[in-house]
Amino acid sequence: MKNRVKIGLIQSKSLGTIQSNINLAVKNIKKAAKKKAKIICLPELFLTNYFCQTESHSNFKLAEKIPGKTSKIFCDLAKELNIVLNITLFEKKTSGFYHNTSIIIGENGKILSKYRKMHIPDDPGYYEKFYFTPGDLGFKSVKTKFGKLGPLICWDQWFPEAARLTALKGAQIIFYPTAIGWHPKEKEKYGKLQLDSWITMQKSHAIANGTYVAAINRVGAETKGNKKIEFWGNSMVIDPNGKIIAKAGNKKEDILVCEVDYKKIDIARQHWPFLRDRRTEFYKNILKNPQDE
Repeated sequence: MKNRVKIGLIQSKSLGTIQSNINLAVKNIKKAAKKKAKIICLPELFLTNYFCQTESHSNFKLAEKIPGKTSKIFCDLAKELNIVLNITLFEKKTSGFYHNTSIIIGENGKILSKYRKMHIPDDPGYYEKFYFTPGDLGFKSVKTKFGKLGPLICWDQWFPEAARLTALKGAQIIFYPTAIGWHPKEKEKYGKLQLDSWITMQKSHAIANGTYVAAINRVGAETKGNKKIEFWGNSMVIDPNGKIIAKAGNKKEDILVCEVDYKKIDIARQHWPFLRDRRTEFYKNILKNPQDE
């Protein structure tokens, strides 16, 4: 495995239909690969509009088995381009059990790992608990030809425990495919604060764990009935010192390609030995909820 590798983040907006979104994803992945990206990640649930804005049983028809028709398309593409892909799909595990699932596909076209989103939100416009069962596969570090990848998904990015456990598994890059944005009525008053908080959290995961962090978001506005979300883009790559080394804007689609240097992980952890100085023997109470005291 090389010490340096280029990664590609696809910041895109939904075109409405599954086929159009597949076509767009394939086109953008090929562009990123042409720029020498070897690890490429798409936004959360890129196949469709963000259907979790509302609770509707008809949306369950969007779920699919993994492996399945869609995963095969991207397995074949990864093999064709000799790249590693990270994509998220609405997975039908079995009747009545559905997950928001990330798969890592190797350069040989094989699915190397499956991660099911652990933390499921339930907020206005983000009614994911209606659709997704919390993940049951735990946190992971996936060894690939181009590095050890830590797959997490969107709401996971607010929880330091998820990043820490993923880093402890050996992940060199933590990926957060994401669908996050502003409610238009809140944007003027809270928009800057919300975005700044999100960026701060991603930087903190990188610093606290001495890893790279890659957040890959949607862009554009999506409306469902009287619901609307303006996805705020700002896809970014952060190095182990918390420095943003590549960043997209908040309005336009983008293909963000940048190089990561795995040697920086060792250097950061040697100078800021947070992992060394943990006091795990005193952390047992973290397993309790505040009301348990």
